[in-house]
Amino acid sequence: MFPQYDVIVVGAGHAGCEAAVAAANMGSKVLLATMNMQTIAQMSCNPAMGGVAKGQIVREIDALGGYSGIVTDHSMVQFRMLNMSKGPAMWSPRAQSDRMMFATKWREMLEAHPNIDFWQEMVSGLIVKDGICKGVITGLGLEIPGKSVVLTNGTFLNGLIHIGEKQFGGGRAGEKAATGITEQLISLGFEAGRMKTGTPPRIDGRSLDYSKMEEQKGDENPGKFSYTDTPKLEKQLSCYITHTHQQVHDILRTGFEKSPMFSGRIQGLGPRYCPSIEDKIERFSDKDGHQLFVEPEGWNTCEIYVNGFSSSLPEDVQYKALRMVPGFENMKMFRPGYAIEYDFFPPTQLKLSLETHLVKNLFFAGQINGTTGYEEAGSQGLIAGINAHLAITDSEPFILKRSEAYIGVLIDDLVNKGTKEPYRMFTSRAEYRILLRQDNSDLRLTPLAQKIGMQFLDERLEKVAEKEASITAIHKYFEETSVEPDLINPYLESIGSAPLRQKVKAVSVLLRPDLNIDAMRSHLPYLDEALSNYGEDALVSAEIAMKYAGYIDKEREMAEKMERLESVRLKESLDYRSLVSLSAEAKEKLSRMKPQTIGQASRISGITPSDISVLLVHVGR
Repeated sequence: MFPQYDVIVVGAGHAGCEAAVAAANMGSKVLLATMNMQTIAQMSCNPAMGGVAKGQIVREIDALGGYSGIVTDHSMVQFRMLNMSKGPAMWSPRAQSDRMMFATKWREMLEAHPNIDFWQEMVSGLIVKDGICKGVITGLGLEIPGKSVVLTNGTFLNGLIHIGEKQFGGGRAGEKAATGITEQLISLGFEAGRMKTGTPPRIDGRSLDYSKMEEQKGDENPGKFSYTDTPKLEKQLSCYITHTHQQVHDILRTGFEKSPMFSGRIQGLGPRYCPSIEDKIERFSDKDGHQLFVEPEGWNTCEIYVNGFSSSLPEDVQYKALRMVPGFENMKMFRPGYAIEYDFFPPTQLKLSLETHLVKNLFFAGQINGTTGYEEAGSQGLIAGINAHLAITDSEPFILKRSEAYIGVLIDDLVNKGTKEPYRMFTSRAEYRILLRQDNSDLRLTPLAQKIGMQFLDERLEKVAEKEASITAIHKYFEETSVEPDLINPYLESIGSAPLRQKVKAVSVLLRPDLNIDAMRSHLPYLDEALSNYGEDALVSAEIAMKYAGYIDKEREMAEKMERLESVRLKESLDYRSLVSLSAEAKEKLSRMKPQTIGQASRISGITPSDISVLLVHVGR
């Protein structure tokens, strides 16, 4: 009934969709298995993509040939570039999406791919022979042969939904949980754990009074995520901000004794940086109120997502408390918030390729690895899909370094440090964040995608070459062109900057902290004319390259020093227990995690500098 597929992807959430596309664009014949074809690429939580550090990840996915950025550009209802008051390393794109358009566009793009087939049914097991994954087994008992398998089960593995004292099996509201896989993996020697996440109530937007809230508009000149020719956003929907207060908190507290989180019915740890409203009240008891972001679900629906009000309290408590929030006095609820508890597998059981140590050609991506967020899931799916293809062609795995991408930081953190709570990416996690900006993802990563055989990149590579040439030309122009004092001095004096006493090169004027290219163009007609032929992307990147050259060079130098440790390979067969000078903890952790390089070994929690010295001596360095 089934041919042998090159790659079978289990689950069609954000990780699964990117995994399927990545493997298919590498040339593999792919089967995407999902329990429900109607919920492909469902935005289970908030209808938004990007944000702090997450926006950088979406642009990296796009630069590597993934589809998340393209889909977002086709379905967004608002765009904002966050952190513009800070340095460019912190600038982070974020889009509010139309939930239904997002899923529809993803399905259209998947169905248009000739290398992707679909199967709608629960996958309940794996075919494993001699330590190699050979396919999957469905709930009906069908065996589907595959050369490699990517598991992207999200919150569905033994998922349990909690609302107050009620609990029932499910992977998402209205959908059943997936069973069988956890038990089989444990029997194969895998370690499993439980995690928890939550979602807020959905509200009827027609019942809200927006005049009592603060309007949050999109950017005046909205940007986009993809480096391809996706449509520009012409009109936008507003979001709104309101706040809880003490009366809201008092009502919420009346339900604490029935809360599954406080009663101990939920065992898994929830996300630290996106806690439930009851968790916020307990942890930040000194605060009188908390921000709530009122977010539209799309162009053609009145459904509202109340960001910041995740809850598993009884539905009547949620209802009463929300009706005390300014603007929500006459609120009507579509459905209450809930918490969901699910199985995950500590990611220290994976290689940096996201292949498991215990079973060859088996890959994990997304929430099964203990992460939270669409962007984190999508990026893992992309890397797992690429490496699932490379594994069956006996090619070297594709591994991004920490100095090359946020995706590299994410996977390196997961594999080397593991996580006991849902992992979320932040700019602070990346030590080379000045190198890993959202504006240069294409320059960093598209050439790497071409090297490993990612198809359909010709047009993208032409754009990268054109952008690099433009940046070089702009830089050269600023270094060679002089600025006339009488043209720029009135503006410099108006912003409190010292006037010029003689002609100076344009680059030295640009280096002033209170100046940028746009301001210089508005006062220097010849500069404006010379730069009019360059695209916005190239101008932004060129300005950053000039203004932050010293910082960029310093970070690059630090990355190169670390690279020396990354180049020292460690054999997978190395018997760490035989190295008597290693600490007992080092022997245990290195034996279990089998790092591929000295650099990776140095980032494993509990490995000391003296342990690294022992390893360097052992490999003759």
